[in-house]
Amino acid sequence: MSASSRLDELEQLIARDLERIEASPRPWLPRRSGPDGAPLHNVVIVGAGLSGLSIGFGLKRQGIGDVVLIDRSAEGREGPWLSCARMDTLRSPKHLSGPDLGVPSLTYRAWHDAIHGEDAWQAVGKIDRADWMAYLTWYRRMAALDVRNGTVLKAISPVEDYLALDIETAAGSSRLYARKLVLATGIEGAGGLAVPDFVKTLPRERWTHSGETVDTTGLQGLDIGVVGAASSAFDWAVAALRNGANAVSLFARASELPKTEVLAWSNFPGFLGHFADLDAERRWRFMRRFFELKVPPTQEMYRAAHAFPNFRTELGCPPLAARMENGRVQLDTPRGTFEFDHLLLGTGYDIDLSLRPELAPFADEIALWADRFTPPAGEEDAALSRYPYLGSDFEFTEKEPGMAPWLAHIHVFNNGAVPSLGPICNGITGLKYGVPRMVAALTRGLFLADADAHYADLMAYDEEHFRADDTGRAAPVQG
Repeated sequence: MSASSRLDELEQLIARDLERIEASPRPWLPRRSGPDGAPLHNVVIVGAGLSGLSIGFGLKRQGIGDVVLIDRSAEGREGPWLSCARMDTLRSPKHLSGPDLGVPSLTYRAWHDAIHGEDAWQAVGKIDRADWMAYLTWYRRMAALDVRNGTVLKAISPVEDYLALDIETAAGSSRLYARKLVLATGIEGAGGLAVPDFVKTLPRERWTHSGETVDTTGLQGLDIGVVGAASSAFDWAVAALRNGANAVSLFARASELPKTEVLAWSNFPGFLGHFADLDAERRWRFMRRFFELKVPPTQEMYRAAHAFPNFRTELGCPPLAARMENGRVQLDTPRGTFEFDHLLLGTGYDIDLSLRPELAPFADEIALWADRFTPPAGEEDAALSRYPYLGSDFEFTEKEPGMAPWLAHIHVFNNGAVPSLGPICNGITGLKYGVPRMVAALTRGLFLADADAHYADLMAYDEEHFRADDTGRAAPVQG
């Protein structure tokens, strides 16, 4: 059987499975309008990647209609997989379930079997990232979601009991109205690129961060310095080497590379399902340790880098300063000065809500961990204290109670939510715990807000399900 025939058969199975589990209950939310009769959407989700699509499908399964997803990228380019991701495969084990939300025929495994044949699965070590993007594009079609690509959220403001969202598309500026807003904006969603101060002194064209999309073929023939030793740094190194870099040197502050993948430890129902139920002090302590365990490179990309004779590592050798001299980057380190044509940064991301254009105007009104929690002596952590302190429904909370209650309509499903809710909103590992929790939060909020309308509907309810005159007996024959 051909791949197209297998996929067609799978899609028919999905339709039957969704019908059997009542995946599309009747719509139950009262219809409302925004200013001058403009559509008032129940939920707008910013980000149509892995998390956004999963939440959209989850809401559909709860009978919540009029959900709109927006994404700045073109269709099939959402998320990092074909833009700034440079690893060959996903880092997660292939068996983890994701946006299927418990429907076996919607899993990546089911799609892979249909595309490549069942026998091909055994040869898969980890999932190819291009295959993963193809799966998500297919999943989006199966979920039949309202996704609007090429759409950028520019500003958020309160209007009565809902939000006004200023957006930008190729056609120009416009406005959406939403009762609930979900920020499914990934690893950069609560801040921006972390760029060391010494790098900022260099001309902008002389360095590139791993979070940026660039044509790596432009690195051919160049001497490259890689700053950082996390997984993204080794991905950078391999990308440069494969694209013909003359030489690549990787610099790390630590004297040895991390060995432990903390997500492997955290992947059990107790932690992922109930971390958010811990008190603040326990959550703080768990997260301090969680973030202490730096993410190691994947074994595959580590080996791939070392397969090139023109690759070297300088561990325990942090860059201290940089300057331009004779058209080259001079990088000062404890082991002397190194010279490069270009620097590649694998330095991660900063948590700083003021760096997000859509949040910056009211970032000072949002409560951070620093505003809500004082750690025990000796357990301070400046970086952790900058994360937003979210409520149990992933919602922003006010720095000053009563000053900005509308913030509760903004729900955070990105890297910024991890200290408050746990690692259930920043990748595949915790997705099957995070999405149902987010969907339940949105469903609960929408129902409670409309409780009086539902009560009025109940009081007027008179649909007839029984008739006393319908006994089932034949009508008597008239003589």
